[in-house]
Amino acid sequence: MSSHTRQHPAYAVSRPVLDYATVRLASNPGPMTLDGTNTWIVGAPEAEECVVIDPGPAEEEHLRAVGGTRPVAGILLTHHHPDHTEAAAELARRTGAPVRAADPEWCTDSPTRRDSDFGAGPLRDGELVTAAGLRLRVLATPGHTTDSVCLHTEHGGVPAVFAGDSLLGRGTTVVMAEDGHLGSYLESLRRLTGLPEDTWLLPGHGPELPGAPAVAEHYLAHRRQRLDQVRTAVRGMVGEVDAARVVDVVYTDIDPAVRPAAESTVLAQLEHLRELGEL
Repeated sequence: MSSHTRQHPAYAVSRPVLDYATVRLASNPGPMTLDGTNTWIVGAPEAEECVVIDPGPAEEEHLRAVGGTRPVAGILLTHHHPDHTEAAAELARRTGAPVRAADPEWCTDSPTRRDSDFGAGPLRDGELVTAAGLRLRVLATPGHTTDSVCLHTEHGGVPAVFAGDSLLGRGTTVVMAEDGHLGSYLESLRRLTGLPEDTWLLPGHGPELPGAPAVAEHYLAHRRQRLDQVRTAVRGMVGEVDAARVVDVVYTDIDPAVRPAAESTVLAQLEHLRELGEL
């Protein structure tokens, strides 16, 4: 790891995390974004260019900082949520960089930069995106959203995964019924447990962590526990089962600000149990 004195959360500063990864924390903290959204500026130390992962919100100071370090070879999106993508179009306009994501709706070509190694169009599972002295392997990890991907790379013997919202630096990922799918998410977590054990977790929210596979294992255990709690709550109910009633039983200490998200999460859990034939 690079030597650095600042730790997360550090606002208004581009903070080196690994020799090839610097984070810029957006000033958009909140119940769903934790301390804010992490925008990752990545590239080998010897590279003249960089790749920006999840440009974040369209705040002028954030845009200037993200786009002003090195020439931007390309922009990658881990998923479509606006706290990760809002700045993508403007950053692409300012830098001339192409944008790639799993969802073709977010992909844009560049009239001035045509790097065949960076590729074009939707990100494909298993694809290697080569830019800024790095090879970033695309891992399809649907669940948090249907278009979620992670990006795994290694440089100087140090592996890392840019996980978007599939794994967080603190807390756990929300899987809501509107655009998430719990069964897919559990499969994605199992996939992430297969990464090399020394892989650094570079998340979309929260601090970086060593041992990304161990974090994925923890998430799996947490999901199993929550599902067992939901099963128990449902068995104890008389009458119609609905998400609000389950939240009252399972999420007893919930912040009212995130109750709608909790109810949507429970809807996703109930749908998963139906898919398993348990409801």
